[in-house]
Amino acid sequence: MRSRGFRRLLAVRLISQLGDGAFQAALAGSLLFNPQQATDALSVASGFAVLLLPYSVIGPYVGVVLDRWSRRTVIFTANLIRAVLVLPAALLIWWGQEDVPYILLALLIIGINRLFLSGLSASMPHVVPENRLVTANALASTLGTLIYSLGLGLAALVLEVTMHKDFHGYGVLAVAGAAGYAASALLARYSFGCDELGPDDACRQGTFVRALVDVATGTVAGLRHLASRRTAGYAMLGQSLHRGLYGVLTLATLLLYRHYFYGGDSGKALAGLAQIVVAGGFGSLLGAFITPRVVRLIGGHRWIAVLFAGSGIMVLLGLPFQPALLVVATFGVNIASQGTKIVVDTSLQRECADEYRGRVFSVNDTTFNLFFVVGLFIAALTLPGNGHSIPAIALVSGGYLALAGWYALAAIRGPLAVASG
Repeated sequence: MRSRGFRRLLAVRLISQLGDGAFQAALAGSLLFNPQQATDALSVASGFAVLLLPYSVIGPYVGVVLDRWSRRTVIFTANLIRAVLVLPAALLIWWGQEDVPYILLALLIIGINRLFLSGLSASMPHVVPENRLVTANALASTLGTLIYSLGLGLAALVLEVTMHKDFHGYGVLAVAGAAGYAASALLARYSFGCDELGPDDACRQGTFVRALVDVATGTVAGLRHLASRRTAGYAMLGQSLHRGLYGVLTLATLLLYRHYFYGGDSGKALAGLAQIVVAGGFGSLLGAFITPRVVRLIGGHRWIAVLFAGSGIMVLLGLPFQPALLVVATFGVNIASQGTKIVVDTSLQRECADEYRGRVFSVNDTTFNLFFVVGLFIAALTLPGNGHSIPAIALVSGGYLALAGWYALAAIRGPLAVASG
């Protein structure tokens, strides 16, 4: 993209997501693949719930902040706070104290990340012409996913070559995340003017009490605004249901690698999951590459229906329960995930007025997280301990096909076409 503002905003995102890769590798490794730590399916689902649901509850309210105060300042402050919070979290990992204080810190670090990403999405129309939003979203989402995957991969490589897979190694690794967050925050602070990323005509006057009232009334107004935009609303709902099915697949994959494929060998399991991450990254890359072109040809709503149907077919590759086929299935499902996200983000950016955009993206993040956690708990309560379940794979496949049918029918009955660009 030729826009200088877009390149700078993209750099802010990529540096931060590289830090995410390092920190979340430390987080996941210390909890899931640490020989000093034992976990089961319900513990994993509960961990995700603790980390994601609190923000899902307050997310729409936080979104009003993006529509009231300088988004540049919000983006800068969010990542600066994260950089500071990572340091005590890393010390707690080093000491093996993964109890309530550690969970609270991890909750804040990941929760604030959702505010950061919502701010980036709401800011995009201020640095990219409307007719290039699909392409810009495709590029930003894909490079973000790839850089995040690169961070995970580099973290795994560093652990394998230079560190022990224990609390000390994961603690050192977490510190690298703080450097990424701090660098991203400073780049945002010095790359944009205070009002350059919006919101337009922001109202920053009044008392704190008045601001709280504005949050409550503004959230309701944002929901009403979204309800009046059928294209955006249906696309967001379809993505949320997809995330529920994706949550089931995520936990099943973790259990298969942790307890089924390699007989509990944590080193081989972590290496196998690294392949899954790489496959998912390449799937996202392909999804981002083809989505703008396909949307221009058939429209966003038809493309979403095709992606859901394709996911239903790809999931069936998991039935032989072979690692290689699961890698291929992951590649296919992530094409759909990335393509859907690009269409949904573009729909929200185009259809929703700027004064509501922050709230709408926060609602989108809320449903995105909430349905994923619901899928995790459904899997935790129904899957066997090793994740091996033929009925579960068949039901998820059927769920994707049903979702594709519903969305295609909704597209026929209503004006759901997402504009190309």
